[in-house]
Amino acid sequence: QLQASGGGLVQAGGSLRLSCTASGSILRINVMGWYRQVPGKQRELVAVATTGTMISDDSTRYADAVKGRFTVARDYGKNTVYLQMNRLKPEDTAVYYCNAQISDSPWDNNEYWGRGTLVTVSS
Repeated sequence: QLQASGGGLVQAGGSLRLSCTASGSILRINVMGWYRQVPGKQRELVAVATTGTMISDDSTRYADAVKGRFTVARDYGKNTVYLQMNRLKPEDTAVYYCNAQISDSPWDNNEYWGRGTLVTVSS
């Protein structure tokens, strides 16, 4: 349902872009974004984009640790979310998971997770 790509190894200060595409029965993608997890820690929110009633109501939310460095963006026509990560730091090293809340009917809202893509930032 969610296919993510774009992870890899990068030096500190570098950039990477992750992408995630949703497929299947989709009426509306309500929320789409990224979480990350390092061994021994809980999965944490990185950045999410929420679909508003109107395009002008769309919103984004970021973890404090990535504000000003990461940007989440949606391509509604492609059911895709991107995470542009700039000025990467070694502490950004984690497995990044795509997350989406999708309605396939007017009466439900189902949560999905992608498989995860590893981002490694070397110092």
